Amino acid sequence: MIANLAQLAAEETEQNPLVPAGPELLVGTIAFAIVFFFFWKKLLPNINKVLEERRAAIEGGIEEADAMKVEAQSVLEQYKAQLAEARHEAARLRQEAQEQGAALIAEMRAEGQRQREEIVAAGHTQIEADRKAAASALRQDVGKLATELAGKLVGESLEDHARQSRVIDRFLDELEEKAEATR
Repeated sequence: MIANLAQLAAEETEQNPLVPAGPELLVGTIAFAIVFFFFWKKLLPNINKVLEERRAAIEGGIEEADAMKVEAQSVLEQYKAQLAEARHEAARLRQEAQEQGAALIAEMRAEGQRQREEIVAAGHTQIEADRKAAASALRQDVGKLATELAGKLVGESLEDHARQSRVIDRFLDELEEKAEATR
């Protein structure tokens, strides 16, 4: 058995296991050429076609994404512009409302001032009319009392209206002059 092993080892040393025998090498080369030709003619074009389609789809997706990004940026800019315009319009409307409010307040104050002045003027006119009416009534009452008193002092009746009016007017004028002189 040892002899057989030695003989097998000797045979193996004569033949290199990495280098195949001549006929095997020839059959292996022909088989490789057939498989290579099949891959080159049938599979390689299909693989290249699929890879090209994937590359086109990826590039198309990237281009579409870029286009959508540009469109989104454009929409964002439009939105920002509209928002800024809306804010400007709101500020303008707020300013107009404040101005109108201030004008309305000023107008109402002026109207109130005018009405107050009218009421005060009407009050002064009424007071002056009342004062004149009171002075006239007082003058008549004082005149009557003075005439009656004078008539009792003199012992005559002073019923003559013309004379009575002159006496009363003179008496009251003298009183008014004395009152003005004391002021």
